[in-house]
Amino acid sequence: MRVLVVSDTHGHLENLERALEETGPVDALMHCGDIEGQEERIRRMIDGPCYMVAGNNDWGTELRRELVFTLDDYRIFVTHGTAYGVSLGTERILDEALSRGVQIAAFGHTHRPVVEQYNNLYLINPGSLCYPRQLGRKPSYIMMEFDRDHEVHFKICYLEG
Repeated sequence: MRVLVVSDTHGHLENLERALEETGPVDALMHCGDIEGQEERIRRMIDGPCYMVAGNNDWGTELRRELVFTLDDYRIFVTHGTAYGVSLGTERILDEALSRGVQIAAFGHTHRPVVEQYNNLYLINPGSLCYPRQLGRKPSYIMMEFDRDHEVHFKICYLEG
């Protein structure tokens, strides 16, 4: 199973379209918030489930602030991250993920890609497809893949130019 993980598109879907061209077909999409009214357009772009949460710039949306669901053998927690102070560090979101008994916690907001492992828990942030803030400032996303042995793999990917 191949899952495209994105965040912070801020109403601009051109780079999401480019990411989908690069990845080829995906089985699902996870969006960690700051979609800014483009939920339906994103759903039409993906032939599979879309797990999307509201970010701090998603006013008037019906999206939930947090989701917990299962893919393959993994419980996944998705949030934008502002409620857990992710701009100041990952301690609070790590504690929340541990308290929820998940194996993957995905968040956005910082516009910086991260994949970190703490024992059996992965914290992932795909960065931003539109307004990257990490060194080099390339738009980024994560490809999350579950292999035949039910192991999960993450790859931070960058759009060129």
